[in-house]
Amino acid sequence: MRDITLGYAFCGSFCTISQSLKELEKLSRLDIKIKPIMSEIVYTTDTRFGKASELIERVEDICHDKIIHTILQAEPIGPKGLLDIIAVSPCTGNTLAKIALGVTDTPVTMAIKAHLRNDRPVVLGIATNDALGASAKNIGLLQNTKNIYFVPYGQDDSQNKPTSLVCDFSKIEETIEKALVGKQIQPMFY
Repeated sequence: MRDITLGYAFCGSFCTISQSLKELEKLSRLDIKIKPIMSEIVYTTDTRFGKASELIERVEDICHDKIIHTILQAEPIGPKGLLDIIAVSPCTGNTLAKIALGVTDTPVTMAIKAHLRNDRPVVLGIATNDALGASAKNIGLLQNTKNIYFVPYGQDDSQNKPTSLVCDFSKIEETIEKALVGKQIQPMFY
């Protein structure tokens, strides 16, 4: 994977953002350009997992670029053909639903909509407590959608959270590589 521009988007599964950051750091060592994108919630919300300002600083330091964090900033991604691929990690059930239904009311969903118009790949690293509940239909729909690829995923705590699924963050790079040539990494479920 060389000489590409990767959009790397964060949604509000705050408990998994640290895992995603580890993979972003690995990707930053490759010969690629990374354009960071954040939902407004991630960009503005302090949680028990950390302060928004610290996350912003860390992501911008890793990517050597400012974060796209408004719909207005995300809209030119399509018309200007700014990205070769987008990875959304973590991708929440809320964002999955919006992508499945074509709702573009966040910077992340606008970036995806703008990017898909160019017939380019989007990688989703899901992390949601309702994946095998309310979000299941959206996952199924998106698995049958052109240019949408999934980081392999599985149940993270089947006893206490039986409908929860989380991607294997360590497979993000490999999923991106496969998606760039139009292939879904296999196996998709672990």
